[in-house]
Amino acid sequence: MWYYFLNSFFFIFHTLLTLFNLSGWIFPATRKWNLFTLILTAFSWFVLGIWYGWGYCLCTDWHYKVREILGYHDQQGSYIRFLLFKLTGIEFNEHLVETVTLIGFIISLAMSLWLNIRDRKSQKK
Repeated sequence: MWYYFLNSFFFIFHTLLTLFNLSGWIFPATRKWNLFTLILTAFSWFVLGIWYGWGYCLCTDWHYKVREILGYHDQQGSYIRFLLFKLTGIEFNEHLVETVTLIGFIISLAMSLWLNIRDRKSQKK
């Protein structure tokens, strides 16, 4: 029973985190938190990724372990590809999904950094 809860929790939490990473920079009230979650994501992908493979995500790893315990063997390389498959039933090209994911991440990080710096400078005036 606990693992079914965790499976649902990870679907909801990880999907919301992904959406927040992509859009949290838009809203002034969430910009600092957005930058924080983007930095955590970058740490997971690029620092932990040194040992576990580029793009390693702790949430994805934990979610896939829960799904394995539940008997599911439908994991994709990335959570985004996995989520797209679950939502649409379409197996998107892995390279395409990784490329679009990285571009979305870079744009979000750049916007978050720029707006956080701009907001901080305008507060000092």
